[in-house]
Amino acid sequence: MNTKSYSYSETTRGIRVSVIPQYLPEQSAPDDNRYVWAYTVRIENEGAETVQLINRYWRITDALGTSHEVRGEGVVGEQPVLSPGEAFEYTSGTPLATPSGMMAGSYEMESQSGDFFDVAVPAFSLDSPHQRVNLN
Repeated sequence: MNTKSYSYSETTRGIRVSVIPQYLPEQSAPDDNRYVWAYTVRIENEGAETVQLINRYWRITDALGTSHEVRGEGVVGEQPVLSPGEAFEYTSGTPLATPSGMMAGSYEMESQSGDFFDVAVPAFSLDSPHQRVNLN
């Protein structure tokens, strides 16, 4: 099977967030309008100050424009602390009722000095082999 991986990346205040989405055919059931993706996120502290990921926010939008928001503490049950030069990587997933969609979001971080700030998670595309491509 030919799977393409595209990396999406964005840096905010020295924190680089990179995402690689991957369609999961073994967990999907297109006949039942269930399409599942995994996405691997790498958070790298390229700044000069230690930070901790406190909360996450996601907006997940399907091909019909229906979106829902996910908010919560940390990621995959953790609130990682990243010193300068350190990175944290995790994989999570999401189902959609359409063969494509997109995700974007942010992480709320706290610096060592007690400053809270949001780090952008780049918008990334969720595309399955079941999606018809329309060239405009």
